[in-house]
Amino acid sequence: MDIIYFIVQQTMFFAIPLLIVALGGMFSERSGVINIALEGIMVMGGFFGIGFMHIFESRMSGQLLLLLALLVSGVTGAIFSLLHAFASINLKADQTISGTALNMFAPAFVVFIARMIQGVQQIQFKDTFRINKVPVLGDIPVLGPLLFQNCYITTYIGLGIAILSGIVISKTRFGLRLRACGEHPQAADSVGINVYKIRYAGVMISGALAGIGGLVFIVPTSTNFNASVAGYGFLALAVLIFGQWRTNKIIAAAFFFGIMKTFASAYSVVPVLRDLPISNEIYKMIPYIATLVILAFSSKNSQAPRAEGIPYDKGSR
Repeated sequence: MDIIYFIVQQTMFFAIPLLIVALGGMFSERSGVINIALEGIMVMGGFFGIGFMHIFESRMSGQLLLLLALLVSGVTGAIFSLLHAFASINLKADQTISGTALNMFAPAFVVFIARMIQGVQQIQFKDTFRINKVPVLGDIPVLGPLLFQNCYITTYIGLGIAILSGIVISKTRFGLRLRACGEHPQAADSVGINVYKIRYAGVMISGALAGIGGLVFIVPTSTNFNASVAGYGFLALAVLIFGQWRTNKIIAAAFFFGIMKTFASAYSVVPVLRDLPISNEIYKMIPYIATLVILAFSSKNSQAPRAEGIPYDKGSR
């Protein structure tokens, strides 16, 4: 049972940031704007969040510091995503090129600023955020060790974001308008919906969640930030596509890829996997091989928004 508990806990560490970032991508793309800048936004959000913790960890610690850092990361991501929104919506630029430019800019900017401030690009922080056991809930048989021991508050925040995203996108007026702008913006405009504002909102929500996801990925898996999120932004795009831009399917896809990532990084503690005649490099390739295989089959039945990636021109009908 200890091995099962360990695998579930590790899966949470890998799946939750994927879930948050993929849901962010869903908001942007359901509004009609392709956002492949998720990787760069994660880097920026992670940088400013870790930077905030590095500065203030001598004055505070624990969950309050982490929550404030998540807020900083979210605001950073939302602001940085405005560059993509302006290029895609106002300038009607190619959205793929705009996102690629931000992905290239973010790591270089982070390395430059970190070296300018402290001389090295790695930013250290103290992990004071692990919760050994949640009171009461951690004592529940089976469920307690799975979800409420050796955990981070980011796990529950991620699950809360998933539930809230499902409600917003499916049950609210804003969600209906967002989906309308991604499917048929001309029809949405004809009934008085401001397509530009809705798309800006979608991209900014996407940026905020990607920024939060950057910090959520870094905190449980490291004690320093080195201007990289290990390709998680691109993996989140795969989760988004595999999940067919639908909240419930994205949740399932995120946990599937989280399990794959867990097997790739923690196979040595699982006796069955450790004894197989497979090299370390092959295990590390598993999540990305799974990504290619799944996308090869799922892309045939793509349910992407019909107006995704098409700049909206108010003058055209």
